[in-house]
Amino acid sequence: MSIPAITYHRFTTEPDVIRRPRTGSETDRTRRAFLVLLITLFIPGGAQIAFGSRRLGRAALVVTIGCWFTVLLGVVLYLFLRGPLLSILTQPFVMWLATVILAALAVGWLLLWLDALRLVHFASLAPGMRPVIAVLSVVLMVLTSGGLGYAAHMLNEGRVALSGIFGGGPAIDADEDGRYNFLLMGADAGEGREGLRPDSIHVMSVSRATGESIIVSIPRNFQNAQFEEGSPMQEIYPEGYNCGNECIINFLYTEVMEQYQHLYPEAEDPGAEAMMDAVSGTLDLQVDGYVMVDMAGFEELIDAMGGVSVESGGWVPYRGVRPDGEWGDAWWEPGEYTFSGEEALAYARSRTHSSDYNRIQRQQCIQQAMVAQFNPQTLLTQFSDLMQAGENLAETNLPQSQLGSFLDLAVDAQGHQPKRLTLGAPDFGASGDLFSTYPDFDEIHQRMEELKAEEDSAEEGFFGSSGYGSRSAAAAPFGTVLWPAPVGLATEPQAQDAVEEDEPPIEETTPPTQPDGSPLTVEYLMEAEDAGQISVLEEAASSNYDCTPQ
Repeated sequence: MSIPAITYHRFTTEPDVIRRPRTGSETDRTRRAFLVLLITLFIPGGAQIAFGSRRLGRAALVVTIGCWFTVLLGVVLYLFLRGPLLSILTQPFVMWLATVILAALAVGWLLLWLDALRLVHFASLAPGMRPVIAVLSVVLMVLTSGGLGYAAHMLNEGRVALSGIFGGGPAIDADEDGRYNFLLMGADAGEGREGLRPDSIHVMSVSRATGESIIVSIPRNFQNAQFEEGSPMQEIYPEGYNCGNECIINFLYTEVMEQYQHLYPEAEDPGAEAMMDAVSGTLDLQVDGYVMVDMAGFEELIDAMGGVSVESGGWVPYRGVRPDGEWGDAWWEPGEYTFSGEEALAYARSRTHSSDYNRIQRQQCIQQAMVAQFNPQTLLTQFSDLMQAGENLAETNLPQSQLGSFLDLAVDAQGHQPKRLTLGAPDFGASGDLFSTYPDFDEIHQRMEELKAEEDSAEEGFFGSSGYGSRSAAAAPFGTVLWPAPVGLATEPQAQDAVEEDEPPIEETTPPTQPDGSPLTVEYLMEAEDAGQISVLEEAASSNYDCTPQ
């Protein structure tokens, strides 16, 4: 007697249920429906080959394999040829082409999902499973096709935003020491002033070979700035910007824009060009690139993020409507706040009844809160607003053709602690020496050479005398250019144009109270202001540097 062969199948009936679902049980048809969706999710086109139109399936599978190969190739290139890869990916045409490809993939995957719904054969499913399969199909369709479509939208928005920020001018070259030097300005057309002024002025010098950087902070009230050889401004100020208290360096931008734009006929921003000439001569560096960050752009960016949350430990005055309805100095008391863009800037820039050092602490707190609270959810849900704010945030002459190498070098620069130098106390004497008013340019040039020599020594020790490991990226690190220091929020006095002495560092203070020992209140401070009791207000604001990002 022969024993019949036993064949195992996942389905309870013969395997032709795959192509003829009505021949199987309800359980088989349910399993088949989930299998169709699962294959379409992970191997688009595979369901058509197994269950339906093989011609459509083969075409889709070729595209799927091509996509996986492209992703794998991208990972390999990022690990071993990161610079060239980033340079290619940030080109306008490549970004446009990638947008078109993502949109086409979104449409193609959508068509596969619709065909998958046909292959499921809803009519053959058990009544209770039909809504389950339908809802699952819609969810997967939104996550895949919808996700690709939204990625195409984001990429196109990013392409437009980058085109609005970066220009198409010539490449920025390294100087003879192999360094890229950039001027970073935080600009503001604040209340009570004429024209735009850069209140935060920094120069970043980056080594092309290693990504090591030097950040030089220039006080806004720096006087007698020297112009580089051949600058058009030497026709007006042959001995430097030396007309006294009116010629502090941050006023140079305004003066050029109002009176001397004709000296820079080919410049998109003559004021920025003049500022580069001034810092080039002052530091004996060839500064060819600039980034200017606008205060109003920060407001938009914070609003696009949905605000920033901080815990404020002191009393901070700001101009606004007081609780009694009158306009004047209102107060934020200690506590937790979620600030809008306008409120965040008012909080960060307040220095009424306190010092610039207090303000710097709050500015850094706001910046840290922005970085900490800029999460993927915000990026995905507010992408258009963020791109619009970013376009209004920065102005630069850096060309988009170099953006990829900027990003590449930025990755390397993150591994190094930048060296810092301030053209004033404490790097050049004490606050009473007034170095910013009477600078010694030979001493400045010597200090810059010493800092560069320290980097050269470190580079030789790391790479060896043979020179292996040198780089040829033709750009500076864009990421560190925008965020090396408090650029966007001014760190120097904004309301005064006269020479100011540096203020002493902040010291820990005990929380102020009313004369009877009870806690301060907004009403008490308003009464003190109305009575002209400035000492009370200064004591209340003495600890308003205390701020913690949430």
